[in-house]
Amino acid sequence: MFEFALSGLRSGVRGRSFQAVFFLGVLLIAIAYLSGFFSPRQPQTVALDVGFSGVRFALILMNLFWVQELVAREIDRRVILFSLTYPVARGSFLAGRFAAIVVLSALAATVLGFLLLFAVISAGGGYAQEFPPALGFPFWSTIAGFALDAGVVAAFSICIAALSTVSVLPLALGAAFAVAGKALGATVDYLARGADGDVQLMNRFHPLVEAIRWALPDLSRLDWRDWPMYQLAPDLAVLFWSVVMAVSYIVVLLACASLIFSSREFS
Repeated sequence: MFEFALSGLRSGVRGRSFQAVFFLGVLLIAIAYLSGFFSPRQPQTVALDVGFSGVRFALILMNLFWVQELVAREIDRRVILFSLTYPVARGSFLAGRFAAIVVLSALAATVLGFLLLFAVISAGGGYAQEFPPALGFPFWSTIAGFALDAGVVAAFSICIAALSTVSVLPLALGAAFAVAGKALGATVDYLARGADGDVQLMNRFHPLVEAIRWALPDLSRLDWRDWPMYQLAPDLAVLFWSVVMAVSYIVVLLACASLIFSSREFS
């Protein structure tokens, strides 16, 4: 497992897609800095909000490309056959690759976090807003939440890669999974409030959404940006169970991927 993780780290850092997406993340943070000038009273809060969205987008995209390069592409090109010659369980390959992706994601989140922190502090040309954002522990907790969010998406994509014979499928379905998981919370809240009185919409989609909730994780629970932006700390119980939900999904998805991969035949 350690060898697979180490080789994954080397390949992930050298990958052109990682470099391109990381550059995109830096560009999005620059846009966040500029967006602060559109708000004369709360430039740092606006820059932080836009920057958080950019960091989450970049992390998920990087994780998907890492799965694509370190797992799906090796399977598609049959390079995986050389890795499987080692006297270890096949699940060790997936576990090692996921460990490499977690480390790479943590490093990318840290670098993007520091860049965003600098951009937010510099936003507004030195204007001191009345209610400044909390840029300490709440800020880094939010960045960690985005990294965990991306980890869930990576685990799902690895599960698809272990099953699929089409190399691009993990990337496409992983992106769809990330969007659906993020939108699930807002959809549930909208229906819970009565869908603005639309009874027909409630009757048609509420049972379906309730069923989906048992299979799809609510990734919006890992978005804690209100904490640093408005100093509205989330409830500790909600925070704890959100992390438990994410870690549980990662474990289940990796276990399923290992079972599928162990019984898969390569020709």
